[in-house]
Amino acid sequence: MDPDFAVPDHAASQLTARLEQTLIRALAVEWKQLNATFFKGVMRPAILELSPAHGRLGQWKRDTRTISLARSLVLEHPWGELVEVLKHEMAHQYVHEVLHELDDTAHGAAFRSLCARLGFDASASGLPRSQPAQGELRVIERVARLLALAESPNQHEAEAAMAAAQRLMLKYNLDDCVAQAERSYGFRHLGRPTGRVEEHQRVLAVILNTHFFVEVIWVPVFRPLEGKNGSVLEICGTAANLEMAEYVHTFLSHTAERLWVEHKRANLVAGNRDRRVFLAGVMTGFYEKLKEQAAQTREQGLVWVGDPNLGGYYRRRHPHIRHARYYGHRRNEAYAHGKTAGKGIVIHRPVQAAAQSQGRLLGPAKR
Repeated sequence: MDPDFAVPDHAASQLTARLEQTLIRALAVEWKQLNATFFKGVMRPAILELSPAHGRLGQWKRDTRTISLARSLVLEHPWGELVEVLKHEMAHQYVHEVLHELDDTAHGAAFRSLCARLGFDASASGLPRSQPAQGELRVIERVARLLALAESPNQHEAEAAMAAAQRLMLKYNLDDCVAQAERSYGFRHLGRPTGRVEEHQRVLAVILNTHFFVEVIWVPVFRPLEGKNGSVLEICGTAANLEMAEYVHTFLSHTAERLWVEHKRANLVAGNRDRRVFLAGVMTGFYEKLKEQAAQTREQGLVWVGDPNLGGYYRRRHPHIRHARYYGHRRNEAYAHGKTAGKGIVIHRPVQAAAQSQGRLLGPAKR
């Protein structure tokens, strides 16, 4: 048996029989897809169950060939986190049933080697979450101070502070890639799962990928309480870059919505017909602004050519990537207004955010 992940002691809410059946079917689909993607389809289907147990999130029971997942995991955590726990338990199943390492300890050498090769989280201490090392903490703290300066009412000072924060992150990544042959990587899921990925969300993902040192991918997830499939944005990178990218994602999402409200008020717009078009314009405007700043940085001799080791981690997590072409909204006056507004955005961190950080390095993004 696998001791695995600890969960809160409070009891999970009761699931209706119908919803539980829906969840088991969705888990069976996930198991089948993961078996095909990571294990070449060699494993026999495991019995899947939802458990009321309070002591662990997941468990592989070799004697009954059962993968047990806590109900609290389904109800209190995003679906993507449930999938990571399922991967962990499937790795145990593979070690026992395919590698026949029956005497291997729960998280022994064979298990850890398999997880490293597949890009799975091998720890049993909790849900996967990359924690910044001491050096990364210092970098993020310096970035946070610069972003606090970027809240200055003086536009020139604010722009200079934001540019300095970006240069600092660029220099950190350039130096870190040279200093460390093996960097440590993790992933996060950003935002709420959505049934339809809008243009402004796709442009925001491109911003993070192009300018904030993370790989991005839209991954399919199940929305348990709605009984529907959806997508969520996953970012991969070092702990420091994940922290920064998550902050930027939240900040830009909130800022774009605020700019839309201000646009409606200033132009006496009654409805939300052009909301998505305006938001796409905002993100495009900010993307173009960062593109211009990046050109200036290259002139100073700081050129980012990517992190090949991050690419390897990303491909281990997602060995079969499918690319699709999407077409944007019509380009109307609302789009033009949004683009202009986006070019005026300055990423900043409110000084008071430190007191409200809730353990996060950059604290909550200002709404």
